[in-house]
Amino acid sequence: MVYPYTHKEVPMRTNIVLDDELVKEAFRLSKAKTKRELIAMALKEFVESHQRMNLLDLAGKVQLADGYDYKKLREK
Repeated sequence: MVYPYTHKEVPMRTNIVLDDELVKEAFRLSKAKTKRELIAMALKEFVESHQRMNLLDLAGKVQLADGYDYKKLREK
């Protein structure tokens, strides 16, 4: 049988064992009310953090066109 969806298109269920002390600390630091919400928040922050790091990898590698003035563009 061929399924029309990949894991990217539908929610995935999984069972995992979490460190109880780490979960307690994460609840204390967040506004999450459920473990599901806590894990979703953690995954989102993980992805965003790594995407920011990928942008930092570009530092010093991008060459702007001669005469490019980003400050002038911000005045608009």
